[in-house]
Amino acid sequence: MKKLILSMALIGATTLAFGQKKVVRSAEKNFKSGDLQTALSDIEAATADPETGVDPETYLIKAQIETKMFGSDSSNTKQTYEVGQAALATFMKAFEMGGSNKEDGIGKDIWEEDVLGVPDNLRPYSINTLKNTSFDKAIERYNEGDQEMAYYFFDLAGEIAPEDTTIHYNAGFLANDLEMYEEAKKHFNLLLDVEEYDKLNTYYFMVQILSGQDENPEGAYDMVMAAREEYPEDKILAEYEIQLLLQLNKMDEAMASIQEALKSDPNNAAILLRSGFLKEKSGDMDGAMADYKKSVEVDPDFYDGNFYTGALMLDRAREILADLNALPDDEWEKKSESMGKEADNYYKESIPYFTKVLEIRPENTDVMEILFQVHTRLKNTEEADKYNKKLIELKGPNWMEGGM
Repeated sequence: MKKLILSMALIGATTLAFGQKKVVRSAEKNFKSGDLQTALSDIEAATADPETGVDPETYLIKAQIETKMFGSDSSNTKQTYEVGQAALATFMKAFEMGGSNKEDGIGKDIWEEDVLGVPDNLRPYSINTLKNTSFDKAIERYNEGDQEMAYYFFDLAGEIAPEDTTIHYNAGFLANDLEMYEEAKKHFNLLLDVEEYDKLNTYYFMVQILSGQDENPEGAYDMVMAAREEYPEDKILAEYEIQLLLQLNKMDEAMASIQEALKSDPNNAAILLRSGFLKEKSGDMDGAMADYKKSVEVDPDFYDGNFYTGALMLDRAREILADLNALPDDEWEKKSESMGKEADNYYKESIPYFTKVLEIRPENTDVMEILFQVHTRLKNTEEADKYNKKLIELKGPNWMEGGM
């Protein structure tokens, strides 16, 4: 009797196992015919079974079904993306269960190459099919102006292919544009790990994120120095280095970098401006003025160069007037005319620079106020009235808070 009971139990177990394998075969059949929802229900039942649920092949079939569902959904929404995520997770579970070897066994099937352009029924529906499909969806979303979903589909493709520089550059670029800075850094850091990749633009992005959004000038400076080892002749990196040294208050190092940069690029307006700034900070006003003026000579439309030149001229004029007003009465009588003329000359010289600034940024009311005040002091009534009318138009009749 015991033998009979045991035999019946074995028959039952065999029948159950056979039944579950039949479910797996049914899932494969429905997958191939395109009845994906039924195929998914079948395979989920098989993954829940103790016999077929420990077979990595079961999970490979499930991942293939999910990948086909992902590809067949043309809405390309967040829900579509989540199906792709689920497919990736299932592929990785099958890969881990199968020994995590891409060159042998089920790992070879999971990572089978997906040749683009082959008929649908010949695609392997491997993890590389998932990658290529996600990439295509990213391009479709980008072309439709949906940058956020384009990013997510690039990101999914990038999880499968950490070495694919095109995917990660696109993902990093979009994340940065969407102000998703941690995600941007993730992709850019992957690019920096690829030896043969041209990393220059990636360095630019990383420096901007570290110095700006992260407020980490030390990290940005370290990034610039790493970049300059690879691209020692790049002028933009040289400017970044100087800017960060100034931000870190390393004035001597900044001046040394400026002098070195100007040897190879003497007409770089941005570096000339920084040279002038350092000289102004150190008290060398004549040297600062010369550098500011030269930055405008080499680039007449350089906003900062024009502004800094005009601003330094105003400072010089105000200093002269402050010194005049500090004199005793008898000295003031002797020097007021000559010192007043000297100050007025600086005011006159500042006008073309501030006028150019306003030409570059026509709605800058701060510069309009400066020009109004300068022309008022110089008794250029017509010009002062012109700026007054413009300021009333833009800021209202009570714009004036005080004179020079």
